[in-house]
Amino acid sequence: MATYLDFEKKIESIQEEIISAHAIANLDAVEKHQAELEKEVEKTFGSLSDYQKLQLARHPDRPYALDYIKLIMENAYEIHGDRAFRDDPAILCYLGWIDGQKTMVIGEQKGRGQKNKIKRNFGMPNPEGYRKALRAVRMAEKFDIPVLMLIDTPGAYPGLGAEERGQSEAIAKNLFEFAAVKVPLISVVIGEGGSGGALAIGVADKLVMMRYSVFAVISPEGCSAILWNDPSKVETATKALKVTPTDLLEHKLIDDILDEPLIGAHRDKATAATVLKSYFLENLKTLQALSVDELLDQRYKRLTAVGAYSE
Repeated sequence: MATYLDFEKKIESIQEEIISAHAIANLDAVEKHQAELEKEVEKTFGSLSDYQKLQLARHPDRPYALDYIKLIMENAYEIHGDRAFRDDPAILCYLGWIDGQKTMVIGEQKGRGQKNKIKRNFGMPNPEGYRKALRAVRMAEKFDIPVLMLIDTPGAYPGLGAEERGQSEAIAKNLFEFAAVKVPLISVVIGEGGSGGALAIGVADKLVMMRYSVFAVISPEGCSAILWNDPSKVETATKALKVTPTDLLEHKLIDDILDEPLIGAHRDKATAATVLKSYFLENLKTLQALSVDELLDQRYKRLTAVGAYSE
């Protein structure tokens, strides 16, 4: 059953009317309600606040990494384990084909349903997850296979075991190693990009965001707790943090915004997957046309430009 946020309630009502009209084969009513739906979608989604965009990024029906992998990949084979401790289900690594292009896809997976969420640790990877991602990237480099990374996590897991096994070192090593990988890397924030948990698979030749995704150094809830000790300040914190793709593109922290359907990827997963696949394949051609030295030089300049300023 679909989940609707507070600001989507009118859309829910119209869609229910469309279903009812279909049930009695009233085509005139269907056409009328479809027109109403289009207007309501434009009205509602054309003026979203930053907090509403955050809600969409966390929407329970939003496609997760595994949804995109199933929609865009063929003959996908999952790679397990970091060869040091265990397999971390919060990070997926799949080798397969995207429209004839052999590709390694790495994604953070939140999970649906209570059992699956617990299995995936709510999308919060442990250090062995990041080490698995690094193992997959090194494998891709060895066989000259490009890498697509799908970011969707509230953050790296902050538990005692994760810290004992070197959480910060695992993240830092990925940042260091990914910067020198000799194959094209494209990273897409498909939902929630939380702090170092997102950065660990965010070092790439292209870092882009879906229309209703967010990327932040800390969650708005954490920010409001630290600055004001007041949970009611979450909306204020969301706006102040500048978490939306528009804000980040303006500050040149990302390269592009992917235009998922206006009504959101959670209502049209297939179109969102097509947009993501098309962007990956189009930009991959440009990156593959570069020599290894040109690729690494371009990546170095992109990464060192982050946070740069002049007086």
